[in-house]
Amino acid sequence: MNIITTDLEGVIIVEPKVFIDSRGFFMETYNQDRYKKSINRVFVQDNLSYSVKGTLRGLHFQIKRPQAKLVQVVTGEIFDVAVDIRPGSSTFGKWTGVYLSEKNKRQLFIPEGFAHGFCVISEAAHFLYKCSDFYFQHDEGGIIWSDPDIGIDWPVKDPIVSGKDKQLPRLSDIKA
Repeated sequence: MNIITTDLEGVIIVEPKVFIDSRGFFMETYNQDRYKKSINRVFVQDNLSYSVKGTLRGLHFQIKRPQAKLVQVVTGEIFDVAVDIRPGSSTFGKWTGVYLSEKNKRQLFIPEGFAHGFCVISEAAHFLYKCSDFYFQHDEGGIIWSDPDIGIDWPVKDPIVSGKDKQLPRLSDIKA
């Protein structure tokens, strides 16, 4: 497996080893012994979402019980984003984005202390992710996807956004 660092400390791109032959392919999507060299977390919950083209989900995080996430696309293609929301971080409010697809088979690891979101650029996408803590509805937080202070260059214009995500505050309006 190949590990690629990003501009945000702790956020890494994982390129798993893929074995391809005339029948198709095989890859390990997670192996605790192999991954612990770069991602030393215990994952407790797996989630799968399906979204149509133009859907934008995020930017989400948990407040008191932050989650690290290992994300990947099973079918389709997305643009995946992590935003540093760690108080005192030298990259606070900065973002990084990466294309994840069924073709490139890349994964993105997002540690605790980051908001996460993605948009679908293919006709549809199945998005699979592992979490280091359980989801708690009353602990969820978020930042509006279009926050001008963060300035994410989303590849989708006029995205499909949930009513809840349309009401999220800007990063500057969130108390530490």
